[in-house]
Amino acid sequence: MNNALKDLATQAWVYGFPIVFNLDQVRRYVSTGVGANRAAPFNTFSHAETLAGPQDTFVSINNDTVYSMAQLDLTNGPLLLEVPDTAGAYYVLQFVDAWTDNFAYIGKRATGTEPGRYLLTPPEWAGPTPAGATHVRFPTRIASIVGRWACDGAADLPRVRRLQEQVTLTPVGAPDPAPGLPVADARVSDELMFWEKMRLYLQAYPPATQDLARQSTFEPLGLLQSGTSPYSAADPELVSALVAGAKAGHAELVAALRSGAGDTIVNGWHQPFHIFDYNDDFFEVGTINTAEWRMADRDKAIGLRAAAAMGGLWGNHGYEAAYAPVYLDADGDELDGGRSYTLTFDQTPPVDAFWSITMYDLPEFYLVANAIDRYSIGDRTPGLVYADDGSLTITLSADEPSDPVARANWLPTPHAGFRPLLRMYSPRPEIFSGTYEIPAIRKIDR
Repeated sequence: MNNALKDLATQAWVYGFPIVFNLDQVRRYVSTGVGANRAAPFNTFSHAETLAGPQDTFVSINNDTVYSMAQLDLTNGPLLLEVPDTAGAYYVLQFVDAWTDNFAYIGKRATGTEPGRYLLTPPEWAGPTPAGATHVRFPTRIASIVGRWACDGAADLPRVRRLQEQVTLTPVGAPDPAPGLPVADARVSDELMFWEKMRLYLQAYPPATQDLARQSTFEPLGLLQSGTSPYSAADPELVSALVAGAKAGHAELVAALRSGAGDTIVNGWHQPFHIFDYNDDFFEVGTINTAEWRMADRDKAIGLRAAAAMGGLWGNHGYEAAYAPVYLDADGDELDGGRSYTLTFDQTPPVDAFWSITMYDLPEFYLVANAIDRYSIGDRTPGLVYADDGSLTITLSADEPSDPVARANWLPTPHAGFRPLLRMYSPRPEIFSGTYEIPAIRKIDR
């Protein structure tokens, strides 16, 4: 095998994984839907009517909010987005481009909760903005709106539904059907289909200007070839390099996620509060364009962008929601459903919105089916029992606890390995400064 070509393919796979994985999910949403979110054509919203559950097979999906998803294709021109007054209730519309850059936010933290109008335009557009509307320029013609509405359980769903129904997307100009994503050459084998998709997407959705030089180095892999696919009848040496590079790139990402390379780790909890800071180029409404929330090292940014896509696609910047996953207990052992654990908060996470811990399986990071249909636990969970000193002890186990307090505060785990994820919405400064520490998860002696 040509090792130099294989090493180049490894680099290219990590570089291109976010756009390929992301647009695969975009295609799912417009073709088959995902769980509670039914399929919806480009430039329309799909509103979930329930909180997410195990049927929602999407990486690290949350169980705190009700989703409103819109996959956008601005090839034919701008859209006008209108949002309602939420009367102070938390919501966020997160804008994610084809490369997974978070480039805009609308919602309580970013723009408030009053009604609003926003003109969404493709990169090259240069027309007028309607009176009373805010202009939001998209980095790529394809992008996603990931909407989350805070919901306090089933009884609160009708309120959320009324708000969802007031969110509108209206074409500005001719309402022609959106062309959608490029179609891969069906003659390309499954083992090379990733590379065929990447080739098409690199041409259809150019990256940030600063990444063009890096992208040009992938020419020997056929990724810059236009027209007929080079992978339908590829040279065996190239095929070997691409297959081996994909395998090596995937292994690198999995290892990076498990090790938390570059993360601050406190009491076993990874604190990748800046893992979504790889966007260094596109700052529209609601984003924070300061050195604290930008990543100067572009090589590091490219790697983190891929890891973030694999472990938490469409996650928010830390200033909107801070995420902390954990793989190990207080003894440094991997979390496993064959044991039971406790997590005691002397002080619950300091936030201005809300916090929760969601349970995920390994390695897909999907929600875990359980007998009581509880997939997360947090400050809005009904019936939690606090100790006299105000502390909260959560029990994590596959089997239902017999103790009434432990049962009330139980977060079910799978019977195999698992990864909880702590989410902190509108986090306070002490989370980022390290003043507040998340406590370790401890085994229950049995």
